[in-house]
Amino acid sequence: MTHRFPIKEIARQAGVGPATVDRVLNGRAHVSAQTKARVTAAITELEAQESLLAARGRRMFFDFVMEAPDRFSREVKTAVETVTPEISAAVCRARFRLAETMSDEEVVATLNRIARRGSHGLCLKARDSAPIRAAVARLAEVGIPTVALVTDVTGRVAYVGVDNASAGRTAALLMGLKLTQGARVLATRSGAEFSGEEERLTAFRDALAHYAPGVEVLDFSGGGGVYERTARLLSATLAKVGAVHGVYSMGGANRAILDAMDAAHLNASLFVAHDLDRANRALIASGAIDIILHHDLRADMQNVFRAFLHHHRLVAGQPEDLMSPVQVITRENCPPR
Repeated sequence: MTHRFPIKEIARQAGVGPATVDRVLNGRAHVSAQTKARVTAAITELEAQESLLAARGRRMFFDFVMEAPDRFSREVKTAVETVTPEISAAVCRARFRLAETMSDEEVVATLNRIARRGSHGLCLKARDSAPIRAAVARLAEVGIPTVALVTDVTGRVAYVGVDNASAGRTAALLMGLKLTQGARVLATRSGAEFSGEEERLTAFRDALAHYAPGVEVLDFSGGGGVYERTARLLSATLAKVGAVHGVYSMGGANRAILDAMDAAHLNASLFVAHDLDRANRALIASGAIDIILHHDLRADMQNVFRAFLHHHRLVAGQPEDLMSPVQVITRENCPPR
């Protein structure tokens, strides 16, 4: 594998040891495909960022650790790569650990590795569980700030992302315009452990009681926002349901939700979802879903780096509110990609 970077620099970018990089570069045995991919990706990232080094002095490494469906992680990674060249205070390099599902143990092990090797900041999307809170606290002890993304985590220095309570209330208002007493809304979450989705659900329930009294909320949690698991678990739930008049999807896997409802011969008159990713663009264009509650990930990533740079005293001020306003998107006002 050809490259022009010191092994130690590749190792820092990939988040592995120099000996591991050496084994990958020289094609030695006992290296997993995942590790090879991380080293290859690190070299590609270094090449993309190299042109910035001559123009600016300080280099800073930031880690992004996310348990999220691939479709959302791709959007975040694209947003990060878009905004980092615009940052003038330092050369900011991003390292990614992205997975559709991660156990608490896997998240904690990743955060412990970051604590050992060093980082200028961690952007984290994960459950707010006791083991993860403890790992975030250990990072703080060694001077690594954590910014929580779209779902909050105790011990972070800032939360960045959509205003989850506002999103839940907005979904309730929209449902209230469509549904009447006796209707049933399916409210789906990727998992019960994510505080952001729990905040959406709580606000949705409270506001729906005001906007549409007598509308029942059927709570479904599970699947991790992944098609196969969501379709399987939701199909078992819907087999026992007589009717669904509306859907509020807080955790994604919308194609799976639609397919499970179709298999159960259920048809909702209003489908509200989150995030304007590629899959949802196709679904809203076809009319399969009606409304997307969107927030600007590019602005979110700008706020993530502002929070980091403010922590390191490289920028004078941090915005008072790092939460994104909710944008209501239909196929009539869906912006071009």
